[in-house]
Amino acid sequence: MRFLRRGAGQSSTQPAGDEPAKDEPDTPGGATPGTGKGRPTPKRREAEARRRGPVAPPPRTQREAMKRLRGSKEDRRAERAERRQRMMSGDERFLLPRDRGPARAYVRDLVDSRRQLMGLFMPMALIVLLTLFIPDQRIQSAVSLATMGLLAVIVIETVFLGRQISQRVRQKFPNAKDSSVSLTFYAFTRATMLRRLRNPRPRVNYGDVVD
Repeated sequence: MRFLRRGAGQSSTQPAGDEPAKDEPDTPGGATPGTGKGRPTPKRREAEARRRGPVAPPPRTQREAMKRLRGSKEDRRAERAERRQRMMSGDERFLLPRDRGPARAYVRDLVDSRRQLMGLFMPMALIVLLTLFIPDQRIQSAVSLATMGLLAVIVIETVFLGRQISQRVRQKFPNAKDSSVSLTFYAFTRATMLRRLRNPRPRVNYGDVVD
C-alpha cells in the first residue's frame, strides 16, 4: 500500500519542466493564427480602380460638367475622323470585313485602273429620277431607251470583267477562298460607284498596269 501511495505521490508531484511540450500549429510566414496577412483583401472593384489610376473628381458646377461633356464629344469625333481616314487610306486594321484581304485589294486596283461604262450607272439613275418630274413624254421615252441600252451594256461588261478578274485572282492568289461570284459582285459594286466616292480611296490611276 505504501508503495502504491509513494508512486502516486511521485507521479502527482512531477516537476513542471519534465512535462512534454505541446505541439504549436505552424502558420505560414510565422504569423500568429487568426491574423492572416495583416491587412484585408482588396475587393475587385478597388483593385481595378487602382490599376486604372486616379479618378477625376466629380464636377462641382453645371458649367464644368458641360465642359467635360463637350471635351469627350470632341475626342470621340476626332477618333472617328482618324478611323475613317485610315479606312480610306486602305489600312487593313480599319477596313470593313468585305474589303479585307489581299485578293479584295487586288480587285480594287484592277477596277480602279480602268475606265468602264459601269461608272455611268449612278449618273444615269439620277437622270431617270429627274425625268419623272418632266411632263414631256418624248423626253421620258428617250431617257428610258437610253437607260435600257446602258443596262444591257453594263450586264455584258460585268460578265467579261468578272471572268477576267476571277482568272487573274486565281493566278495571283491560288489559296484565296473568295468565289468567282463574290469577286464579280465586289468588282461590280466598286465599278458602278463614282471614283471620288469609292471606299477605300483608289491608289492607282487610270491606265496604270496592275500586276
